[in-house]
Amino acid sequence: MQSLPLDHLTILSRDFDQAARFYGLVLPLLGFAQKRRGIWSNDRGLFLQFREANTDTGDYGRYAPGLNHLGFKAPDPAAVEAIKQAIDDAGYEARLQRFGEGVVALFIPDPDGLRIEVSYYPPGIDPVD
Repeated sequence: MQSLPLDHLTILSRDFDQAARFYGLVLPLLGFAQKRRGIWSNDRGLFLQFREANTDTGDYGRYAPGLNHLGFKAPDPAAVEAIKQAIDDAGYEARLQRFGEGVVALFIPDPDGLRIEVSYYPPGIDPVD
């Protein structure tokens, strides 16, 4: 069977307006454009849908069941560092890590703790290995 492309992700947040401000900053840095309130898409056809969670649900847990993080591949380390600077300038938390063989990864928690990862892998480094 032919592999199917990822179509969309739905992200529920405790506070829709707070999440909208956060993602309104981060997603354009990752090549997404807002189509309408709560709907963003990129030029590859992936769209992200945001909604408010029910009030009686628990918080995100790093090793809990459910979506763990969103990972994006950067073209070079400078792109990762530019995104970190924009996140820092806006007053949000972002943690940059450098791994062996030139891998650079940025971890950005959203207001509910869900992580966005932006990573650069040098030529010859396969992130799946």
